[in-house]
Amino acid sequence: MKALSIYKLLLYLPAILFADYLLMILLGCSTCLFGFGEDFYCGTYCLTGKILIGLSLVFFGILVYREIVKSRKAR
Repeated sequence: MKALSIYKLLLYLPAILFADYLLMILLGCSTCLFGFGEDFYCGTYCLTGKILIGLSLVFFGILVYREIVKSRKAR
């Protein structure tokens, strides 16, 4: 794999996780503003976070898969 591809992969995952972190902060702040209780944070908020991180990892996997296929075709 080319060095440029490796750098892309090393930058994508932290950027995706940082975006997830910011989205969860915005969701948490807005729900606190609207007065959601502890039941929301123990249930729905955690489930939303798990789904968001799962989708992000699938998206990252697709990006990695595309890079691997692209590098194999270049051979």
